[in-house]
Amino acid sequence: MSIETLPPPRLGDRSLFPELRAVAYLAHAAVSPPSLLVARALQTYLSLYARDGALAFGATIEQRGRLRAKLATLLGTTADQVAIAPNTSTGVSDIALSFPWERGDRAVVFEGEFPANVTPWQRAAELFGLALVTQDADLFRTDPTRAFEALDGALRGGARLVAVSQVQFQTGHRMPLRALAERCHQHGAELFVDAIQGLGAVPIDVAAEGVDYLTAGGHKWLMGVEGAGVLYVRAERAAALRPYAAGWLSHVDPVRFLVEGSGHLRYDRPLRARADVFENGTFNAGGCFALEASVDVLLGLGVAAIHAHANGYLDALEAGLVARGFESLRSPDVNARSCILGVRPAPEAPHPAVSLHRALATRGVTTSIPDGVLRFAPHWPNHRDEVARVLDAVDDAMATPMLAH
Repeated sequence: MSIETLPPPRLGDRSLFPELRAVAYLAHAAVSPPSLLVARALQTYLSLYARDGALAFGATIEQRGRLRAKLATLLGTTADQVAIAPNTSTGVSDIALSFPWERGDRAVVFEGEFPANVTPWQRAAELFGLALVTQDADLFRTDPTRAFEALDGALRGGARLVAVSQVQFQTGHRMPLRALAERCHQHGAELFVDAIQGLGAVPIDVAAEGVDYLTAGGHKWLMGVEGAGVLYVRAERAAALRPYAAGWLSHVDPVRFLVEGSGHLRYDRPLRARADVFENGTFNAGGCFALEASVDVLLGLGVAAIHAHANGYLDALEAGLVARGFESLRSPDVNARSCILGVRPAPEAPHPAVSLHRALATRGVTTSIPDGVLRFAPHWPNHRDEVARVLDAVDDAMATPMLAH
């Protein structure tokens, strides 16, 4: 297939992934393979620099502005509240270390979260003398009444910030962001969201849901490549931040001295009081080109349509796995579902999740196994017809004696 004559993206059509070897690629919650559209965008970037060298810098700055606007549309916000971040961990750290903490402040984190949304807050606690309150994220799936009671207690106790994932990375549980934000704001606290397991495949509107900060890397559900993601900072919160690090691009009008002649080299320009203050130096321009290409697809297909498509796939897959004795960790509440299905083998089953994961890979089914949970994560290219082949692969793997402990 010529890269110049690519077919349009369609739900359930993997024509744009001709090199993908798996019969069923179900590890988008880990890393999404790049489409031909992403490959073409990367080639455009490389050709631009190969042709123009330093003269290409202006074009990449313009492209970055386009990308911010498109990410803002995906998030339900405006471009001035969006920055490009290299990855989730950096986005979390930027806020954790720049929040206007006072010694003795309290913040809430959750047991069961991916470490990227815990470690930076631990570091902030050590540096600024904070008290971290740890609660059980899975209670929101298993006993939401108790979960909210615990959170309310922490907020009454003076917590200033709650850091939570949009989607829990093992169970796929979609957290009730609007309700969390309302409780935070009632008590004068702020809500930070790690959205890497949802953004691109799970609808979100940061303005309507009251999110104060959000970050996500681009290589999972956004379907870009590693090294380019997004950071959102609500405008009302940006001015209060104290950037722990700044670079030459953090200033207002940082490039004037490079393009407008003499007399513009200064070190006293103020730092920008918005999200892109954290865009402080040379960036992954190739990753930005790739991310724009993938975001164009997501916006064209529609995140709500992608979410419905993936969940139709998971409805059939979950039923088949449960019939085979697996425990599903997927929420029975359709409003709390992402595009992740996490399962565990039955306690008496002789086949551990790790062995099943490996056996499925040899049978053309790519999964992931965070902390021993067998995780299936389809995206828009996956077709419902794959489900029968996945279940056949599971049956064949489970019938293989070498999987025994």
